[in-house]
Amino acid sequence: MTATAPRLKDIRLVADGWIKKYVLTYTMPDGSLYEYESASRKGEDAYRRALEANAAGNPTPPDAVSIVPQTPDGKLLLIREFRYPLNSWCIAFPAGLMEPGESLAECVDRELREETGYALRTNLGAQAIDPLPQAGFSSTGLTDETVHVVFAQVEKAADAQPEPAELIEPFLLDIADVPRFLAENTTPLGTRVQLVLEAFARRR
Repeated sequence: MTATAPRLKDIRLVADGWIKKYVLTYTMPDGSLYEYESASRKGEDAYRRALEANAAGNPTPPDAVSIVPQTPDGKLLLIREFRYPLNSWCIAFPAGLMEPGESLAECVDRELREETGYALRTNLGAQAIDPLPQAGFSSTGLTDETVHVVFAQVEKAADAQPEPAELIEPFLLDIADVPRFLAENTTPLGTRVQLVLEAFARRR
């Protein structure tokens, strides 16, 4: 664990049932406290152990990837997806489960091709992906997956080939238009998408 990383201070159960919601309290590098509400079907003890392992630099291997793709001309690649558990269209990043024996780059490239028709840029090699340092947890409360967020440089490769039951519409969003998009969008956004887009909106 680096000296600048937030430290898990407390985990508090706030609701119990099919989905368990937790308030996680972190001590930030400047000494301030930050609270974050998360959700999981994991038991509280198992969830605490996993969080503490993450904080100690021993993250749980990821079950899935969430991809933040960017094109060479400065656009973000997102998808509109009909989520059956939510019974609603929502805006998300391309994502999916990792297959046994698959590397992070292989999973990212496969999921991009299937859901969007884009792929990792071949001229960048290993530099085409920039993963966050460790896997995190699903924020939807609908799964127990640990999810590795990966920033990726992408290019159009072919037509998308989603699974027959998947309703997915890829679209491009100019990074300069992110603030306007956030102000005008009425389609539900996932927590991860909201946070990442807010970060892009604050870039100067």
